[in-house]
Amino acid sequence: MDKKQQLAQLMIKVNKDVIKERVRQNVKWGHQRHHMGAWLAILTEEFGEVAQAMQGPLGLTSMKDTDANDLYTELIQVAAVASAIAEQVKEEQE
Repeated sequence: MDKKQQLAQLMIKVNKDVIKERVRQNVKWGHQRHHMGAWLAILTEEFGEVAQAMQGPLGLTSMKDTDANDLYTELIQVAAVASAIAEQVKEEQE
């Protein structure tokens, strides 16, 4: 498999994981629609967990206990929240 095919496969894997996370979020929270301020708060909280997960390998410690120890999972969650926001934006445009 050449480099382009490897990258395409990686993109497919990551995006499948984002879709699985979106499904998980819908099962857990139901179909969510919020005002943009609420979405910003949710996205910021998730992004904060990404920042915490990135600090671990740097030897930095968080000021609070967190479950943000898996950078990949945290990034997928950020992408899934961003996807949910984008879904709402598209829905409102139609």
